[in-house]
Amino acid sequence: MEKIHIKFGGYQNQGSIHNQAATYFLQTLEEKLGDQISTELIGNVLNLGKKSGDLPEMVSDGELTCCYISTVRFSEWIPEINILDLPFLIKDRAQIQVAFRGAFGTHLKNQFSVNTPFKLLGVWDNGFRHITNKRHPIRTPKDCEGLSIRTQISEVHVESLKAIGFNPIPVDVKVFVDEIEGPRFDAQDNPLTNSFNFGVHKFHRFFTLTGHFFGGTALICNSAIFDTWSKEIQQVFLEVAELATEYQWQLANQEDDLILQKLSLEENEIIHLTDAERNLFKAAVKPVLEKYEKIIPASIFQMFQDQK
Repeated sequence: MEKIHIKFGGYQNQGSIHNQAATYFLQTLEEKLGDQISTELIGNVLNLGKKSGDLPEMVSDGELTCCYISTVRFSEWIPEINILDLPFLIKDRAQIQVAFRGAFGTHLKNQFSVNTPFKLLGVWDNGFRHITNKRHPIRTPKDCEGLSIRTQISEVHVESLKAIGFNPIPVDVKVFVDEIEGPRFDAQDNPLTNSFNFGVHKFHRFFTLTGHFFGGTALICNSAIFDTWSKEIQQVFLEVAELATEYQWQLANQEDDLILQKLSLEENEIIHLTDAERNLFKAAVKPVLEKYEKIIPASIFQMFQDQK
């Protein structure tokens, strides 16, 4: 039998929790399947001149077997996936992890199979998103007025950040990283792990811990390639993907504290919001939340409410 080559792509540096989980995934596959497979990790396609948004197409074309990529990239195929990005909806990691293990995770896997060329192997934890900027401390929506902010290519994110007072610029993270030193972007939002690993802390002094969005990352593979494998290899592949997802969640649970310890308090100011300040942000984005409550089926919201 011809050896199967698993080529996995990502968009972060070697030490990121996503690439640690990807390495674990590939190494565990090799341990379980031996000489039936070979593996290759391209941890950061940005270094190849690609954008992070190129990853799904690279998987669908067969250039890659698998990748991880933000769930916002699939909202046109699966509109209800936008629930993951609604402002201040996700309260904590326990809520989202139970949802992923349960009915919501099953629903997403089914929708990927029906509506996309991908097989959803798991949803990884990309962290709660916080605001960083190079201008001044941000404690209320008024502090955001007039600032340009790089955001993900997501209608929900753009609408929410505009409601807060920003001028959102939705571009691939490669564009932001390439232009971070220039005048185009005053601010950005990302999980702490991404802000650190992309070097944002070297240019943005102010970190405001808003936790306004939760970031989901889809672990996907090419469905057509998957279907060519034997049932045995498919089963091992799915089992190992589940193990890698649990491992990635464990890493994510610890990551925020580790990143805060790495930031220099001389070079960076960490701003913890009071409940009253956070409520001002929640009030500002309430119309966005109400809009999507009318668009996304109530049954999807129920999958999250059941976890409380």
